[in-house]
Amino acid sequence: MSLLEARDIVAGYGHGDEILKGVHLTIEADEIVAVIGPNGAGKSTLLKTIAGLLHPAQGRITLRGEPIHRLPPREVSRRGIAFVPQERNIFATLSVRENLEMGGWLDPAAIRRRIDDVFARFPMLAERRGRAARTLSGGQRQVLAMAMALMVQPVLLLLDEPSAGLSPIAAETLFATIQAINRDGIAIVMVEQNATQALAIAHRATILVDGRNNRDGAAAALAADPEIRRIFLGATPTEL
Repeated sequence: MSLLEARDIVAGYGHGDEILKGVHLTIEADEIVAVIGPNGAGKSTLLKTIAGLLHPAQGRITLRGEPIHRLPPREVSRRGIAFVPQERNIFATLSVRENLEMGGWLDPAAIRRRIDDVFARFPMLAERRGRAARTLSGGQRQVLAMAMALMVQPVLLLLDEPSAGLSPIAAETLFATIQAINRDGIAIVMVEQNATQALAIAHRATILVDGRNNRDGAAAALAADPEIRRIFLGATPTEL
């Protein structure tokens, strides 16, 4: 049984507004899956639908065989799915430690232990525990956002454009952090515009175009495909 299965998902932001038009996605335990494609393809909408922020008009999403597509976000989180949005993913005026406390809202009794675990995993955050989150660099903020998500001890981490706005060096460091989290047994679905980097660290990938699956397969195979490389070097989405 797959960790997560999304089948025939039709979803959008209003009645008749179909951003996703029958999308499917399967996630196995302990793997990284990259979701790539042109702007407006529905990548972020897919993550929001899995996280329970949107409910599909059609289709079904299961986690370990149990349906979750009608659950509110809080219950989706309780079942082990954590979502890190692209923007507004930290509390800028709060300290690093206070951000982690906010991330542990599902289980207040375990907050102290889990913060200790996070600080052990991310010494950089431990060193800055008392600093306001707004004083962190862009890459450090993204690490904090992921650390907040890890406070719920997820089995699946959803990352929306984690490298957006980062320098190449900061992005490389962040992708290494994502791989380290995955090696600890957490499955990851990562939406990324940086297709080259995403495919380099992912096990599998799916390409969305106009709200539909266009290609699916091993990330390395897609990265080596001359047509895929040509498309992401500047050809138009209609050439897919």
